[in-house]
Amino acid sequence: MKFPLTSSNKGHLLFHMILVGYALYTAVYIFQTSFVVSGERYFVLFDDAMISMRYAKNLANGHGLVWNPSGVRVEGYTNPLWVIFMAIFHLFPLPPPKMSSLIQFSGAIFLLANLFFVNKIARMFTGNWLVALLSVILTAFYAPLNNWGLQGMEVSVLTLIVSASVWIALENLHSNRFSRWLYPLLGVGTLVRIDMAVVYLVVMAFLVFADKSHRRQNLVWGIGSFVLFILGQTLFRWVYYGDILPNTYYLKMQGYPVLLRLIHGAYVLFRFIWSFNWLLFLLPFIVLAFRRERAVLLATLVILAQLAYSVYVGGDAWEHRGGSNRYISIVMPIFFIFFVYAADLIRQAILIKIQPRLKASFWVSNVLLVLFVLASMLNMNLLVDSKSLERWALLRQPIFIEGNKEYVHIARSLNKITTPQASIAVVSAGAIPYFTDRYALDLLGKNDVKIAHENAQGANNPFNLDKFRPGHMKWDYDYSIGELKPDVVVQLWGDSGTAQAYLDKYYLVGGIPGDMAFSLRAGSPNILWERIQTSP
Repeated sequence: MKFPLTSSNKGHLLFHMILVGYALYTAVYIFQTSFVVSGERYFVLFDDAMISMRYAKNLANGHGLVWNPSGVRVEGYTNPLWVIFMAIFHLFPLPPPKMSSLIQFSGAIFLLANLFFVNKIARMFTGNWLVALLSVILTAFYAPLNNWGLQGMEVSVLTLIVSASVWIALENLHSNRFSRWLYPLLGVGTLVRIDMAVVYLVVMAFLVFADKSHRRQNLVWGIGSFVLFILGQTLFRWVYYGDILPNTYYLKMQGYPVLLRLIHGAYVLFRFIWSFNWLLFLLPFIVLAFRRERAVLLATLVILAQLAYSVYVGGDAWEHRGGSNRYISIVMPIFFIFFVYAADLIRQAILIKIQPRLKASFWVSNVLLVLFVLASMLNMNLLVDSKSLERWALLRQPIFIEGNKEYVHIARSLNKITTPQASIAVVSAGAIPYFTDRYALDLLGKNDVKIAHENAQGANNPFNLDKFRPGHMKWDYDYSIGELKPDVVVQLWGDSGTAQAYLDKYYLVGGIPGDMAFSLRAGSPNILWERIQTSP
């Protein structure tokens, strides 16, 4: 495999200018995710990330990896190393409203580091500093990647690990050598999120078959590291939680027909491709027609593997927000490299035909390439409507922030009307429990073993594709409210008829006058009734 020579200095100044610009962009983005409540500025992560933050806070406070300090052990997260990473920051003397900002700035650093590998990979493939810079720009300013990465999800570090791993693998192929760093790095990725095993196995299998001179090393190190990392965390899970799989696996992957899950996964992938513009989406894959090389095939397989995995798990719960979901976002930097590269290959093919007749064709074609990529970038970030572009341009607060504001208001209200011993039943299981420190009941089962193992609601309806939301399809109000009897029912989800029967019989609606009202269990000693006004 031969890579074109690259200049050591062309475009480096522009690249570092882009890095500075992106760093400023992330700073403004993170600030715009914050908001002021009663004179206090809050930084709050995406609610799933706040679930991990609650585990992290409990770990840092000596309670262990648990959602409720005094509750049963349930692995309601799929990102153990990310939770431990979050726990480190909880050792700092920083108030809860500011704690999330440290995770957000960490995500910005990981995404910045990822741009170095995007630049390296693009230059390796093309030897063209302009293609590399355009690839970096598309990656840096892709809204879904920033939404997930800068709002606390492990997407930021996984994206970095994927890009770094692809770079190492390509370097190995290019220099005909074997690096022992590759498989431990991919193994660390599985500790961040276990489904990074998909990228791990694709890279390992490809190198075993394609790199004949190092087949034995790839087999020994690849299989050995995989077994070590997967078996190690599985053994810990079995000893600590009494199960070999995370609770979220049962929640999302069981209790719903496999075929319908696959149909939904294919359906949301099709919607993503269609909204992206299917011609633009297919563009990167024509690189294989120009360069049928091992390196190109490896990078393409990594992209296709994550697309297939997204279909396999049924997509994500927030597909309606538009853009790439969490599973696909981590390979979008590789996608963007091939997108710009394919456009440049087409530019070169046209240039060969017209250059004898147009002296300025080289510069004109470069300008057209830049304009095409920038126009495509606008299209890629038009996720749902024009408001998406306003958020992308930082003219409007990012997605999920309005929900975060509501969760903080709920938490503050609950702190005013309950004792620390109160139990609260929630749908949004992240920010509300994090800011209340009350015993929480997860109505959707991410942190509840019984609900996670039940059948999904509406599981037999094949025409329910738009309402299918992985991780949000299971609830059992006879159990959560009828048996567990929470002091406060904060939220309800889905068909709430069963819940309403319990609320009408055992609960009162009330709260501090002028503040939020909740369903309060009548006679509960954990509710500060002297502060509350109930509805007649």
